[in-house]
Amino acid sequence: MFKRQKSLASERKRGLFSQRATRFILRDDMRNFHFLSKLVLSAGPLKPTPAVKHSKTTHFEIEILDAQTRKQICILDKVTQSSTIHDVKQKFHKACPKWYPSRVGLQLECGGPFLKDYITIQSIAASSIVTLYATDLGQQVSWTTVFLAEYTGPLLIYLLFYLRIPCIYDGKESARRLRHPVVHLACFCHCIHYIRYLLETLFVHKVSAGHTPLKNLITSCAFYWGFTSWIAYYINHPLYTPPSFGNRQITVSAINFLICEAGNHFINVMLSHPNHTGNNACFPSPNYNPFTWMFFLVSCPNYTYEIGSWISFTVMTQTLPVGIFTLLMSIQMSLWAQKKHKIYLRKFSSYIHRKSAMIPFIL
Repeated sequence: MFKRQKSLASERKRGLFSQRATRFILRDDMRNFHFLSKLVLSAGPLKPTPAVKHSKTTHFEIEILDAQTRKQICILDKVTQSSTIHDVKQKFHKACPKWYPSRVGLQLECGGPFLKDYITIQSIAASSIVTLYATDLGQQVSWTTVFLAEYTGPLLIYLLFYLRIPCIYDGKESARRLRHPVVHLACFCHCIHYIRYLLETLFVHKVSAGHTPLKNLITSCAFYWGFTSWIAYYINHPLYTPPSFGNRQITVSAINFLICEAGNHFINVMLSHPNHTGNNACFPSPNYNPFTWMFFLVSCPNYTYEIGSWISFTVMTQTLPVGIFTLLMSIQMSLWAQKKHKIYLRKFSSYIHRKSAMIPFIL
């Protein structure tokens, strides 16, 4: 009994001690809370922590290797993500002066396609380090020079044959035989065609500021100048025979030639509009001009009118060289039209899914 009473007494003492301890802790907590509140109120309103601003400009490191030897040429640092391939070529030229921007071709991998000048580094970068392969493309010429040389040559060459220079034709035969009116009309139409080309190159077409290898200029000039010489030699020859169906064949063909030339010009003017060029271009839609209504049927009416002009010239002159030239041009332009048509299908499928590329309902 005495042990139990003693244990009960000790438990009561412990309970009282714990209650007192709890009261003291609560009093201390209240004092601490009261003190903390006064401290916060005296400090004033809390100021937000300033946010850390991250720089939006990301710099890349461009490693340029020789495409043939795969040895490192140089490293371009601090290239911004908005920089284009053209900007990289300029910096590459500053670092290595012997590499001219117009002669440099840059690739992501050996044997791959050359990157266009307008492509940004951000669009091709997989990490902060970009490796490009450089190739020397050789002597380059501007596209404007190529087009002007292509079209000036045929214009002058045809006029030389039209004048029947003695070193080309027999002088006595040329003086004895009078020219048929279709010879004069053919010269007029041929000159109109290439003068239109030259004027559109200078004032209408937005020619790319890029360059092309010199061999492309030589190839193009050889093709156009060579065929012009062959065509002009036959049409302006003293023994040239006029078309089989006479003036009716000549008149109808000449009128159709001029219609196609006018249509080609108006289509080129429409395509040069800012709404139809660049990355944000929209598909051209016909307007009040009847020559633009060809857009209802085909996606590349400029090629349609171009082939129409040469077919009309072939029928008007009725010569084999013109027919062969027209056939080759038709094949080439059909390839260009189909390639352009596929691009239009990807970008404007809802507009041209029922249209042909160049020839209505056929091609």
